[in-house]
Amino acid sequence: RFSGTFVGNAESASPAAAPSPPAVAAATLPAVPTIPVVPTIVGVPNTVAEGVLNPSEVKPPASGTRRARVLYDYEAADSTELALLADEMITVYSLPGMDPDWLIGERGNQKGKVPVTYLELLS
Repeated sequence: RFSGTFVGNAESASPAAAPSPPAVAAATLPAVPTIPVVPTIVGVPNTVAEGVLNPSEVKPPASGTRRARVLYDYEAADSTELALLADEMITVYSLPGMDPDWLIGERGNQKGKVPVTYLELLS
């Protein structure tokens, strides 16, 4: 049976009394050069590489376009996205470095990002 009072060593409970791990001098660590990484995609405007898509500047690839049927209505969140209506047909393609959950969709002269989960890819 234990008593309701805790009796302990006050010195061991103090964080200042705990031994600290030995400090490693910065001079002993090997120097590792740091190279800044700037994402660039050849043939694609810098606005896409920086995460800002301007649909009017995006050109479809020479090959790799597909037809897709829209499964559900989708309301565009901003001007970089394309609003969709269920059962319409659009042309889609991906760009290098683009989030795999999104494609570029085209309907007539309108372009924008569209979520892959809203599409049935056909050809």
